[in-house]
Amino acid sequence: MHRLEGALRSYAWGSRTAIAQLRGLPVPTAHPEAELWLGAHPGDPARVITDEGPRSLLDLVHSEPERQLGKRSVEAFGERLPFLLKLLASEEPLSLQAHPSAEQAWEGFARENEVGIPLESSVRNYKDASHKPELVVALSRFHALAGFRDPQRTVKLLEAIAVPELQPYAGLIAGQPDSDGLRALFTTWITLPQPVLGALMPRVLDGCVDYLSNTRDGEFAAEVRTALELSEVYPGDAGVLAALLLNRVTLEPGQGLYLDAGNLHAYLHGMAVEIMANSDNVLRGGLTPKHVDVPELLRVLDFDTVDIPILEAQVRPGGGEFVYSTPAPEFVLARIDLSPDGPAEHRLDSEGPHILLCTSGSVELRCGTDGLELSQGNAVWIAAEDPEVVVTAGTECAQLFSARVGSPIA
Repeated sequence: MHRLEGALRSYAWGSRTAIAQLRGLPVPTAHPEAELWLGAHPGDPARVITDEGPRSLLDLVHSEPERQLGKRSVEAFGERLPFLLKLLASEEPLSLQAHPSAEQAWEGFARENEVGIPLESSVRNYKDASHKPELVVALSRFHALAGFRDPQRTVKLLEAIAVPELQPYAGLIAGQPDSDGLRALFTTWITLPQPVLGALMPRVLDGCVDYLSNTRDGEFAAEVRTALELSEVYPGDAGVLAALLLNRVTLEPGQGLYLDAGNLHAYLHGMAVEIMANSDNVLRGGLTPKHVDVPELLRVLDFDTVDIPILEAQVRPGGGEFVYSTPAPEFVLARIDLSPDGPAEHRLDSEGPHILLCTSGSVELRCGTDGLELSQGNAVWIAAEDPEVVVTAGTECAQLFSARVGSPIA
């Protein structure tokens, strides 16, 4: 096992305090810190700290795939780490986005390669040929938009805002309260000519303000307040209208949210651990100054309405380990809670590899004859060939997240 240094990503929506505080570093930081990548993605691999010095995890995996990943993982996913673990801290909303299915990603990546779009191009949609199912687990209260709301509730929301200019749109979805109606309304809003959008948005926002003034704790208070907040960060963006079609979700610490291909979503605020298939493919739909490819987005979006279930971790026998079950074959994420009062010790699943991230307290790790202390904000890489790892709590409570390869689909 070796200490792992994550790759820090700075985006405008990140926090100048959250990630640095977790890592015990001075705040505020010079730039917003949005994500800490703990994986072997070619775009920004983490570094393994060896006796010979730091080494890219990507290079290490490529140099000895079976020793690092294990035969089962190599046979299922090739000579690459199939997941990417992240710390995520959102001070402002992320873009409205969706991720492609495996087939869509493969086809889109090949198509853009064929026409010669450089990988670093700002108009490139597909950075790799992989899909990107993802799971986010809250470390603080975490707010998000995810999945299309039931159309009949959306009609009630648009009527509650009580703006005459919204009535034709409410009528459109009321006349076809299904996935086709949602597709039609979303497509209409996201492609509105700028003069039409510029006239509509102020009226919608005025209606949102009136709604909160008259019914501050009304049925749609959270959705309306979110639209107002989004408009402050992204004035005149059609994504503000699109957000009115989505489920508004709040996670408490320890709760998770799983997002499969085609799910339109946006993380709004909070800090979380995130794990996904090892991909950076994003199709944006608004709330961003970046490239928005509407036809491609519409090709991958799933307009079926869903109630987004909040994912609660399931405790494993013996206590201490809580697993977040998802259908994604590339990864399994578990939370390990240890205490001097018990359980004070945990033995990792013997089938590696693992990445361990400590999010509070500190623990002692024992791997064969090797040992190290893992403190809050730090991570470790455990190769498939390493002996069994035993995790022991110190004099205080500790929390870790364990990421490992999932079970391939037969």
